[in-house]
Amino acid sequence: MSLLLARRFHRASLQYQRSETVLNVRDVLRLHGEASTPVILLIMATCCLMPVGGIGTVLSFAMVLMAWRWYRQQETTVLPERIARLEIQRTWAQRILKGLALTYMMTARWLKPRWSGLTRPGIRIWWALWIASMAFLIFLPIPFGNVLPGLSLMLFSLGWAYRDGVVLALSQMVGLCAMAFAAAFGHLAATLMMQAWNWTRTFFN
Repeated sequence: MSLLLARRFHRASLQYQRSETVLNVRDVLRLHGEASTPVILLIMATCCLMPVGGIGTVLSFAMVLMAWRWYRQQETTVLPERIARLEIQRTWAQRILKGLALTYMMTARWLKPRWSGLTRPGIRIWWALWIASMAFLIFLPIPFGNVLPGLSLMLFSLGWAYRDGVVLALSQMVGLCAMAFAAAFGHLAATLMMQAWNWTRTFFN
């Protein structure tokens, strides 16, 4: 299945390069064929990597809703219409198609069911909280703050789809780096604000 998807996205990349059509998020979903919660989350996480203003805000709310549905064991197979209609810039559309082709090629080679303890139903609530926490980081207005949580959710989507606990553990590692980056940025911003406040008080006194 992964090799089939890799070839499909590779062909789509070549066809898109020769055409003048505009690619939207719904088109990317159609290329996957059958929709599922991991596929929907993978697409949204991939879109978070695009440098488009406000996209993280929209996607983060959709991801929190998906986390709730995940906890309640409800499958998500449809993208919100606002997200589905989102048009992708040509440069990024080409990168996404090529990136997904490469991703599925690597998936076919390396991913396999293992470390089943990380995919058992009993810890489903933990993964729901994880999705929500990464969505919160994506929501925050941090420069390049979407990249690490977006990568974490991409890894989570692939790991869950293929029941690969190693990839799920890697998703957590990347997510922890995202949390550390957000905390460091918050500390720096608070320090700069305090210094600016102290300078202002000194200037006017």
